[in-house]
Amino acid sequence: GPTRKMPLTASAMDFFQLFVPDNVLKNMVVQTNMYAKKYQERFGSDDAWIDVTLTEMKAFLGYMISTSIHHCESVLSIWSSGFYSNKSIALIMTQSRFEKILKYFHIVAFRSSQTTHGLYKIQPFLDSLQNGFDSAFRPSQAQVLHEPLIDEDPVFIATCTERELRKRKKRKFSLWVRQCSSTGFICQIYVHLKEGSGADGLDALKNKPQLHSMVAKSLCQNASGKNYIIFTGPSITSLNLFEEFEKQGIYCCGLLSARKSDCTGLPPSMLNNPETPQSRGQYRIRMKGNMSLICWYNKGHFRFLTNAYSPVQQGVIIKRKSGEIPCPLAVEAFAAHLSYICKYDDKYSKYFISHKPNKTWQQVFWFAISIAINNAYILYKMSEAYHVTRYSRAQFGERLVKELLGLEDTAPSH
Repeated sequence: GPTRKMPLTASAMDFFQLFVPDNVLKNMVVQTNMYAKKYQERFGSDDAWIDVTLTEMKAFLGYMISTSIHHCESVLSIWSSGFYSNKSIALIMTQSRFEKILKYFHIVAFRSSQTTHGLYKIQPFLDSLQNGFDSAFRPSQAQVLHEPLIDEDPVFIATCTERELRKRKKRKFSLWVRQCSSTGFICQIYVHLKEGSGADGLDALKNKPQLHSMVAKSLCQNASGKNYIIFTGPSITSLNLFEEFEKQGIYCCGLLSARKSDCTGLPPSMLNNPETPQSRGQYRIRMKGNMSLICWYNKGHFRFLTNAYSPVQQGVIIKRKSGEIPCPLAVEAFAAHLSYICKYDDKYSKYFISHKPNKTWQQVFWFAISIAINNAYILYKMSEAYHVTRYSRAQFGERLVKELLGLEDTAPSH
């Protein structure tokens, strides 16, 4: 849970600033003004540009965040006369001023000579965000490694033409998280860049175990010695990785797939389906030290690799139609924690910022801001302030937008 007690009067902005404090926003102001100056020295002066202020930077973020609540495809819809227009907040800043800030917006204006990392323009912000996540929240023992749902808005995809879809560039990165499975709080973010479209690109590595093993190690670098139980999907699950984690005091439970997983070192007899028909709930177990390989049958064979649960401990999977199906405790735990994350994705994925810039670092930035706001709401729900105001996620987002824009109205709109 939260590491600090927030006051009863804490606002949405107070929770958001646990992760994005004023010193981070002030740095955005400085870097944006530096980039504007550099840009104009190179391409000619821009008489319409005036250095951005902290108040304007907060308003700029507020406008962007508003797209996560109202799902307008373009943030500029706020100033239009169409369905997504929003006169109450459009008056704070003119559209032309907003577009100027958007043009010059930067986290890091200059590339240092030592920099080779493709995310250098956003890495300081990601590091600051990570420090905020670490200091504001203590995760539960059970955590999940996965790719959160950050796909396109399904309403937009259903209504746009093929030509519009082709114009939208494919993401050049994958975003992975380590997430507390009892609260949904995202403890750590890892961004893997697609460095090229050749043999080493992300698409080429998509089914290769070394990429997912590297992702898992990066996400768990701060988890050593804390007795965490990490749940993983088939692309990450492997005997070598789990044995390496066990040496660091990290325990695992993962679903195995003969097609997607690295099955090196596992007995082939357990990876092949038995010829004799099986009844639901039957399972076989093979052990090596603390590691158990479980093959469980339920309308198909499911294989699990774990060193976090005893294979002899019994559990049940409850189905509405067929009632209770017996299984090892590891299978029950895996199903419970993964289903929670699916519910989290369903609830929170629709609150990702809709703005889709072409630059990869900006895409990562807006995804990271969206995750920070979701985390802020989770902390708010666990605080005493929630019992005073009881905002929904949409109302919390609206409050945050109004506070960033400096609007004094305290009543949620719905």
